[in-house]
Amino acid sequence: MILFNQVAVAVLLLSLTLCLQCVGLITLIEWLKCVLITDIHKHGPGYSATLVVKSMVAIVILHGLVILLWASFYRMCCFPSWELAFYFSASSYSTVGYGDLILPSKWRLLGPLEAITGVLMCGISISVVFALVTRLLDRDTQSSLKESTGQSHA
Repeated sequence: MILFNQVAVAVLLLSLTLCLQCVGLITLIEWLKCVLITDIHKHGPGYSATLVVKSMVAIVILHGLVILLWASFYRMCCFPSWELAFYFSASSYSTVGYGDLILPSKWRLLGPLEAITGVLMCGISISVVFALVTRLLDRDTQSSLKESTGQSHA
């Protein structure tokens, strides 16, 4: 019965994590599409850097919410305080895993599962940032080419 409870909680936490991550990244991507479509050629490298920083802040907040989701379970079932629950969740999600806190034996499988989930969610987030930076570099390269060809015709 303990294994069934662990699997059920794991499936629930993973499902909620995926839903939260998907909604967060879809929101971020849609915002970036709007920003990149409107007046993007009127802005320089400073604007691009600000856009990347804003995206990274949004991603960190999103990961914080996922950590909070897992910490909520840990607070209800494993740890006596929010501080301990959030600390354990953050160290597991980030794969730091200090080892100074451990889950009760009946929930021990959740720690490694959260670590695997954290690696995968961070990978997805990095791919969004990579796509953004690639798009911004392509835009800058195209702008530079247009300027250089425009100057050569002059």
